[in-house]
Amino acid sequence: MGLFSTILEKLGLKKDKTEEAAAPAAPVAAAPKAEVKPAAAAPAKPAATAAARPMKDDRAMEDPKPVAPKAISEVDVVAKLEKLASENPAQLNWKVSIVDLLKLLDIDSSGAARKELAEELGCPADQMSDSARMNVWLHKEVLKKIAENGGNIPANLLD
Repeated sequence: MGLFSTILEKLGLKKDKTEEAAAPAAPVAAAPKAEVKPAAAAPAKPAATAAARPMKDDRAMEDPKPVAPKAISEVDVVAKLEKLASENPAQLNWKVSIVDLLKLLDIDSSGAARKELAEELGCPADQMSDSARMNVWLHKEVLKKIAENGGNIPANLLD
């Protein structure tokens, strides 16, 4: 698991593996269709009898209407981070510092960990060679990715 996945988990934007394992598996919609195709592709057989008609009704019941995908539910990341910041005596400012953001989430904020996270998120090489520039890029990119994954990040922090 990458560092960014850990950030999402800590913010409640991604289930951890134990939650995923405990969740029931979603039914596969393609399975009923695969069963139906051979029956539908048999026109050479004699005409269907009255006994076969319920099969057609069963097939209609097995072929569910497509369900619209659910929108990503927004997680109040700002409230979570503000609460963590208020409880932390270190006066961490997650809004401007990637180091403070990682510390608030109790994630390794060392230079090596930040470099690993920057590589994971695709930091340009010219930014990687200067730790200050990398940190600025990384902070903005992490906030942007959090927003893309359903976190409510204020627009002024994404500029």
